[in-house]
Amino acid sequence: MDINLSQCFIAVDDHDKALAFYRDVLGMDVRNDVGFEGMRWVTVGSPAQPDVDIVLEPPLADPGASAADKEAMAELLAKGFLRGVIFTTDDVDATFERIRAAGAEVLQEPVDQPYGVRDCAFRDPAGNMLRFTQPRKE
Repeated sequence: MDINLSQCFIAVDDHDKALAFYRDVLGMDVRNDVGFEGMRWVTVGSPAQPDVDIVLEPPLADPGASAADKEAMAELLAKGFLRGVIFTTDDVDATFERIRAAGAEVLQEPVDQPYGVRDCAFRDPAGNMLRFTQPRKE
């Protein structure tokens, strides 16, 4: 039995800022942009992984959610307490420099980790933690 990842979801508070980051800074393709009941979902993905989608969704993608629940989710997102995503790259140092030059908030500069990778970390425009990793060359 084969099981493969198809989609993952990242909460964002401003789709246009998120789109500029994921498309223009990270180089992802925009695959879909859908609005429904005052909400918006934008699907992006790496050209190298055409079968894996990242859906940029509202912090609480439920039209029936209470105002208090929506506010609570927005507060958690603003604090960076929601999702985190780890990407792989063939050159973590070059990736770090490109993302830093674009103005993203740096959480960790590239470092060799004891568990066999070199990685760095940023926050996206909504506050989500994104890590970029590559296997260490021994």
